[in-house]
Amino acid sequence: MNIKGVMSQEFPSSIRSNLGQYVENFTYWSIDTFGPVFDIISKLSLSVLLFIEKVLLFMPWWLVMILILALGWRVLNFKAGLFFAASLFLIGSFGYWTLMMYTLSIVIASVFISLILGIPIGIIMAYNNTFETIMQPILDTMQTMPSFVYLIPAMMLFGMGMVPAVFATTIYSIPPVIRLTDLAIRKVSKEMVEAAVSFGASSWCVLTKVQLPQALPTIMAGINQTTMMALSMVVIASMIGVKGLGMEVLISINRMDIARGFEAGLGIVVLAIIIDRLSQGVAEYFKVPE
Repeated sequence: MNIKGVMSQEFPSSIRSNLGQYVENFTYWSIDTFGPVFDIISKLSLSVLLFIEKVLLFMPWWLVMILILALGWRVLNFKAGLFFAASLFLIGSFGYWTLMMYTLSIVIASVFISLILGIPIGIIMAYNNTFETIMQPILDTMQTMPSFVYLIPAMMLFGMGMVPAVFATTIYSIPPVIRLTDLAIRKVSKEMVEAAVSFGASSWCVLTKVQLPQALPTIMAGINQTTMMALSMVVIASMIGVKGLGMEVLISINRMDIARGFEAGLGIVVLAIIIDRLSQGVAEYFKVPE
């Protein structure tokens, strides 16, 4: 084989872009300029996280299981609720009940922030084509960027622990709810919107009384996907010191502990199944009849 011929196919080494360095410089500039703002955000986020943790840990394990049983029965059926409760009992039998609550608090906080930011952004995208065009490549980048990369700016801005984990998880999981909110509102029947306008409804009334109710099932699908993506980040977030089932998986990998890794991994799978089925059931429960 001609080595020179192979080498000639390489990209010229004299052409070099330093885009990554510019991003790094911007990050350091942001820290120096807005350091106090990030400190305030960190303290507020930590307060919310600790509150969610305290609520989850305050409830007795049997009460949580009863609530899950009742919710599953309400939105699906009794067998589903019984299965969910039995699955939680299984996690508790592994000795992972408290760690499951830690994991759940991270997921709840991340999803809550994602919904507060994502749904309004999706609505704006549905109403403004220019904004939608700008947001699409940004969302593509957020969804395709390796999730490990999000930990770097998160640690630089907020240090180690729960707050950077929520920050990274939110960025990783927010695109689905934005996209599906945009799609859901665009799919609402134009005739229905025009009828509401012809009867004198304001833009706010059209949005809240017509478009959002009709778009709710699709928006709920976006919430479901956002929740699943947030849960998938728990193992990665454990790399920056977050307690939970993800930390158990990481420890088991480092120690080659198959039993520990299987039980912790199964716990995450069980949580994912329960959250997925419940969110789908809630979407069907609140579905507006056509």
